[in-house]
Amino acid sequence: MTRPPPLFDTALARTRLARARRAGYADFLLARTIDDLDDRLGAVLRRFDRALDLGSPTPDAALRLRTGGRCQTVLRLAPGPETVPGVGLSMGDPEALPFAPGSFDLAVSLLAFQHVNDLPGALAQLRRTLKPDGLFVGCLLGGRSLTELRQAFGQAESEIEGGVSPRVAPFAEVREMGSLLQRAGFALPVTDVETLTVRYSDPFALMRDLRAMGLTNVLTERRRTPLRRATLMRAAALYAERFSDPDGRVRATFEILWLSGWAPHASQQVPLKPGSARTRLAEALGTTEHDPMGSPS
Repeated sequence: MTRPPPLFDTALARTRLARARRAGYADFLLARTIDDLDDRLGAVLRRFDRALDLGSPTPDAALRLRTGGRCQTVLRLAPGPETVPGVGLSMGDPEALPFAPGSFDLAVSLLAFQHVNDLPGALAQLRRTLKPDGLFVGCLLGGRSLTELRQAFGQAESEIEGGVSPRVAPFAEVREMGSLLQRAGFALPVTDVETLTVRYSDPFALMRDLRAMGLTNVLTERRRTPLRRATLMRAAALYAERFSDPDGRVRATFEILWLSGWAPHASQQVPLKPGSARTRLAEALGTTEHDPMGSPS
């Protein structure tokens, strides 16, 4: 079978992230997800011998794992060269993991998977790197992220240029992620969503933050010609008209999709087969079961 053309220019994504880190990475989203990761791992009553940070934009997540007392050894698969005290370093691509099967007890990935072209394949590789009963916890940007920016640019380009070019990535939807985890071989998959609203003085402040996070347009089908000033100014005006608060500040939505799953192991709970229950729910609750087609039974 012929593989579909890549949706994202991953080399450009790494270049943009490296530029953002050199200039001063805007870490407010990443810092929020690191705190959330800490809370989620706090509910898991075990220590991990070997943990992997898979492609998070900066080493901060790996450092939190290293200093948090839950992980004995931490390795980071980084998107570029860096030095992290106390953390092993490997450079590579989330779609081509350089690790042997069963290498880790824990794998985490924060805000890295939204620019992966083959997400099912990357998740399947990640599951194979985990030991039996190993845990994966990660997050990525979801489909409602930057919906305001998408709408503003779409109308501005339609009005001024007579067409719309792809400018904001088609992020993943939460309803797809549970099935992707199952397809990748994870047991007990869980997905949930956190929606953050960030307010800015104007749309240009949002665009500066996106550049400082390395989240500018890396779609392979992006327009190669420079953005027209008239289009940019019209998009900013539409954004301010539609998505501003009474104090004049504008809103930006960031949807964070959280994923977790376990590498299969015989000790894990499995759902019962349909029809195998030995006790009726009504009996357990001490109530009367009603047949919708007849009398109580």
